[in-house]
Amino acid sequence: MSDIPADLKYIETHQWVRISDDGTATVGITDFAQEQLGDVVYIGVPDLGITVNGGEEAGVAESVKSASDVFSPVTGEVIAVNEALEDEPEKVNDDPYGDGWLFRVKLTDQGELEGLMDAAAYAEHVAAEG
Repeated sequence: MSDIPADLKYIETHQWVRISDDGTATVGITDFAQEQLGDVVYIGVPDLGITVNGGEEAGVAESVKSASDVFSPVTGEVIAVNEALEDEPEKVNDDPYGDGWLFRVKLTDQGELEGLMDAAAYAEHVAAEG
């Protein structure tokens, strides 16, 4: 079974979001997603300063097996991107919930978080897909 941290929120397309005390949100792909992709060779992230919309495409993850769109779980302005992934995209495979994070946003609507899955609901979603 994939690792599913309880302190994160999830969306059906296998992205996670971690809300910081300052109200910013860090986004990445889940352990399940990186397992399905295989060895990640490229990560495309949104540009700094743009607004990403919850549930909409915000990047791409490419592996030796396939390419997959990356969706943003939340709406907000992109305030940081994980530049280390440019040279080391495999960080997504090695540490999807840590060093493999993709981008950070300044949330525009905290209420959006209510519609996201918690760890238990995401685990059920993954089990149903498997």
